[in-house]
Amino acid sequence: MRRLRRERNPLNAEINVVSLIDVMMLLLVIFMITAPMLQGGLEIKLPKGEARPLEGKADMIVTVRRGGRLGVDRTELTWAQFEASFASLAERRGKRGVILQAEADVPHGDVVRALGVMVKAGVEGVGIAVDPARR
Repeated sequence: MRRLRRERNPLNAEINVVSLIDVMMLLLVIFMITAPMLQGGLEIKLPKGEARPLEGKADMIVTVRRGGRLGVDRTELTWAQFEASFASLAERRGKRGVILQAEADVPHGDVVRALGVMVKAGVEGVGIAVDPARR
């Protein structure tokens, strides 16, 4: 009697890949939508300039905006908050690389002030972000 049951229900050794393809396509769409949002920093209009792309990835992005506003990654700060907290933030993140991005019409003094805070905190490398000039 057992043999009879086995013959009626043979083993199916096939793998149904249609559902796996559906999951893969869904993940691909999710990654395509979220990848542009993973870029750090605040949205600003960068000055135009000729520069080559940076080789490594920075640990932090510092943004200097009009009106004396600053940002570290996506968090907006005042100058007082930035000067008080940047050293400890850089210490926690390893003091490796920082990208400084400033809006096109920010006074040069504000950029130098932000650079001074970074140097005082002991940051090893600072890159300045520009919008690549088109020829």
